[in-house]
Amino acid sequence: MFHQRVVFQSEDRIYWLNMKNKIDFVITWVDGSDENWLKSKRKYEQENSEKRLAKWNDGASRYRDWELLKYWFRGVEKFAPWVNRVFFVTEGHIPRWLNINHPKIKVVKHSDFIPQEYLPTFSSHTIELNFHRIEELSENFVYFNDDMYLVSNVNEEDFFVNNLPCDCAVINPVQMKQNGIRAEINNMYVINEFFDKNSVVKANFSKWFSPKYGKLLIRTLLMMPYSDFVGFMITHMPVSYLKSTFKEVWSKVPDIMEDTCMHRFRTTTDVNQWLMQFWQYATGNFIPRTPKIGAMYEGEDTIRGMCRDITGQKYKIICFNDAIDIVDFEEKKKTVQSAFDSILQAQSEFEI
Repeated sequence: MFHQRVVFQSEDRIYWLNMKNKIDFVITWVDGSDENWLKSKRKYEQENSEKRLAKWNDGASRYRDWELLKYWFRGVEKFAPWVNRVFFVTEGHIPRWLNINHPKIKVVKHSDFIPQEYLPTFSSHTIELNFHRIEELSENFVYFNDDMYLVSNVNEEDFFVNNLPCDCAVINPVQMKQNGIRAEINNMYVINEFFDKNSVVKANFSKWFSPKYGKLLIRTLLMMPYSDFVGFMITHMPVSYLKSTFKEVWSKVPDIMEDTCMHRFRTTTDVNQWLMQFWQYATGNFIPRTPKIGAMYEGEDTIRGMCRDITGQKYKIICFNDAIDIVDFEEKKKTVQSAFDSILQAQSEFEI
């Protein structure tokens, strides 16, 4: 693994350590209004309908544009100026306003890092499972969905401490709410195949029962009588990753990873990037972090409270998960944009 590498020349070792300590951000984005992309998507939809998940997984709410991406970049510039580089992962779409010549931006097309046999893909699972193939990406990186925003100052220690990812490891049963949860269930099959829950918790007891988790510790405690891991709490926050974790998981379960990547759309047999997050829990490669670093908002009823929390900068990070129940889209879009504009009005150097 990367962090076990032995370097004998002192200059090389200094260079390697510096590279290791750098933290990159990765964000994925798609222009759901691009006609050529939509035409290709419709073509493959007709050929790949048998094992696809429920329609909510692929509805309009997953692709419509709230025009908030510029606030993501403004948030990075204002609240995380220490970031090494931003890897903007896209099928090929680039916003007209994005300054791709900014020294910290690297635009990465799917074809730049995803093996050809998996392309074209319309599954976030395939895109995410191949992050370790991105050239020049640092060992330490943070993955953002494009609905996760920095809204207050963050520092390196919010994401990595001593080159270990910061995260909230809370055992929590998988909730059988919707088809999309299938990947989470499949992830747990893999984790339980390779790890014994009681041994894992015993080996890193202080990490599993950190006071940083607050009342959430009760969830882990209540799940201890069960012999297997029953699931983990999903915070819907940016995830800190070691690139070497991806390589390790690929080496352990190549068939499962390849099977997922061969699916052009999300299917019932997929695993997803949470498997790498869970693997870091099981191997003890993480540092406890409070879940209060951020909050997720989803649906019509949460928009007013989210806007209040953005303007008041109640959290460091927010996730705004679009939902099919949101009506008067254009009106709600202006409301959310106004909230972001209250703290991130100034144009960033990431914009032309």
